[in-house]
Amino acid sequence: MIRMKSLAAVPLTVMALSLPGMALAQDSTAADTTAETATDQTGTDTAATAEPVVDENGVIEMSIGAADAPVTIVEYASFTCPHCANWHDQVWSDLKADYIDTGKVKFVLREVYFDRPGLWAGMVARCAGPDRYFGVTDMLFDEQSAWTSGGQPAQIAEGLRKIGLKAGLEPDQLDACLQDGEKAQALVATFESTTQADDISATPTFLINGEKYSNMNYADMKEIIDDELPEN
Repeated sequence: MIRMKSLAAVPLTVMALSLPGMALAQDSTAADTTAETATDQTGTDTAATAEPVVDENGVIEMSIGAADAPVTIVEYASFTCPHCANWHDQVWSDLKADYIDTGKVKFVLREVYFDRPGLWAGMVARCAGPDRYFGVTDMLFDEQSAWTSGGQPAQIAEGLRKIGLKAGLEPDQLDACLQDGEKAQALVATFESTTQADDISATPTFLINGEKYSNMNYADMKEIIDDELPEN
């Protein structure tokens, strides 16, 4: 687990408006067109999914799973956090198969922005819309070491743009999303309000039916979830 970095030195308006802009390559052929398109991951076979919740900033809370699931898990994660990527690699697929797809867990992902690249990544994921959001977040975590490796803003922006194109976004649509200053400000405002309200100081952090937990493996999370499930 990593400690949350202070954003005091990067005012909200500076972070939100420091968008990739011209750092984005304009050649849409840079993406691997044979890559798999991000799929719709919002549905379950057993229950209706929750209606989208929109906060006071106009930001949709991204969730997956049954609206009436007995357990709700909220994850606070950063797309640039290596421990978050590791949790995704080690835990996410089992959690989704065993609990989310079976209607037992509703899962909410709340984005934490340590830096501009993390914000840009969130904008790429949200550009695909709620139905494909979790498919794009899979790609962002799976390919984190690749798109963050360049270090320079232009290289990172290009890496994110490639992911967006591989996810099936149109070049013009993707560029518009990445240059949407108003959306960026709204996302940062939501990030600040939610992390303050839940006293989040590290990622990944989980709220399981309201109780806070730090980074954990699947066995530990499974035990907590099973304790929260109603007895058969």
